[in-house]
Amino acid sequence: MKNRWKTVGLAAIMAGLTLSASYAEAAGVLTIGRREDSTTFDPIKTAQNIDNWVFSNVYDVLVRVDKTGTKLEPGLAESWTTSDDGLTYTFKLRDAKFSDGSPLTAEDAAFSLLRIRDDAASLWGDSYKVIDTAVATDAHTLTIKLENPSAPFLSTLALPNASVISKKGMETLGPDAYAEKPIASGAFTVEEWRRGDRVILKKNPNFWEADRVKLDGVEWVSVPDDNTRMLNVQAGQLDTAIFVPFSRVEEMKKDPNLNVDIDASTREDHLLINHAHGALGKKEVRQALDMAIDKKAIVDAVTFGQGTVANSYIPKGALYHYADNLQRPYDPAKAKEMLAAAGEPNLTLNYLVRAGDEVDEQIAVLLQQQLQKAGITANLQKVDASQEWDMTVAGDYDISVNYWTNDILDPDQKTTFVLGHDSNNNYMTNYKSDAVKDLVAKARLELDPKKREAMYVDIQKMAKDDVNWIDLYYSPYINVSRKNVENFYQNPLGRFFLEDTVKN
Repeated sequence: MKNRWKTVGLAAIMAGLTLSASYAEAAGVLTIGRREDSTTFDPIKTAQNIDNWVFSNVYDVLVRVDKTGTKLEPGLAESWTTSDDGLTYTFKLRDAKFSDGSPLTAEDAAFSLLRIRDDAASLWGDSYKVIDTAVATDAHTLTIKLENPSAPFLSTLALPNASVISKKGMETLGPDAYAEKPIASGAFTVEEWRRGDRVILKKNPNFWEADRVKLDGVEWVSVPDDNTRMLNVQAGQLDTAIFVPFSRVEEMKKDPNLNVDIDASTREDHLLINHAHGALGKKEVRQALDMAIDKKAIVDAVTFGQGTVANSYIPKGALYHYADNLQRPYDPAKAKEMLAAAGEPNLTLNYLVRAGDEVDEQIAVLLQQQLQKAGITANLQKVDASQEWDMTVAGDYDISVNYWTNDILDPDQKTTFVLGHDSNNNYMTNYKSDAVKDLVAKARLELDPKKREAMYVDIQKMAKDDVNWIDLYYSPYINVSRKNVENFYQNPLGRFFLEDTVKN
């Protein structure tokens, strides 16, 4: 198994080093290097940034988050009103078309919302159960009635997974075909998806803001190895790349041909814990794990001053972040005592690691050393990024470092997904707390901001006490582009505004 992964990694590196220069030199076509390949173009079936960040420019949503990542603005809905009782929302849709030239109507919007609510394959159903009815009153009027008032409702409409898709297209093609080559409602269409290599996007001439789009196309190129991806940009084989390793930032800044962009983010890295695996189901064991990890040492060694220690699943700067949340002290001796008291003195864990991810591999070595001081053996299992995700979803791990960036302004989405429901095993951790789940549901209904904030403070305290996962650090987005690229930008929620990007 070990040799197999070395072979796969070498093949990926060689593929990255032999990228055809013609792609990067193509007029008006922007190449973006990233680690993983996409998994699907069916918005309701994924929760991964590698998908959502592409969705944001293939599909459009009713309501958008602006460039600052702090407020909502019109998308496909040019305006909306809310009834006095907070139960009825009426949206006026602008004149828009899908990429196949067919009109985009309120019926398509209603279909999309009911599908994310009801489809058995939807990862996001719980966040949309509040919708009672969604009806097209006419071609440009969508009326949504809620079961009860919902504070985060408008924010949830900006989720890329709630993008408007073609009702006729989905019903004609079926979900599998649509997920391979969708009918777009956004700035770009999917021209071709070369699995394991790249997603090729082409400018959508039928996009309602087509005049705003400067690029002829975009190619998201999979280059799993971080250092190879950086070399590709330096050599001009890629125009841009995301996930610049912390260790390479200063070096890349000195390259006269490059711009390194450090943008504010809602990223939080954490250690996932599989509560369904034996000893990890014991709260005392998870608390001991938390005390066995020196987060400050990880931040210092790995992020080169770019990161800060995290104390909550709600990132610093986001709505309702609790700055005074508990931070357990680093105390491996105490952790060892706690494990012995819990009947787990010789804990051995399977630690899933993304091969080729420089930061993930560095953290793995540090964590392995730190946990050993508490008598915990962490066996590192390195796999490529795509398989690591599949294994995590399948629950085939004990611990694994992952990250989350907020997709909407309101904390309800992340809170629901990682703490408040069971449909995705609470982000693959199998964490279960009826008390937390109930409070998450109540916070969604509370319209008084002060009362709602108090609820989220309690949720953060309860999650920390239970150790649903272990908060590690917050960090910015760090991307690199060549000097001939302008306006390559991510807002704090991760959306790339490729409608405004220029390649000279």
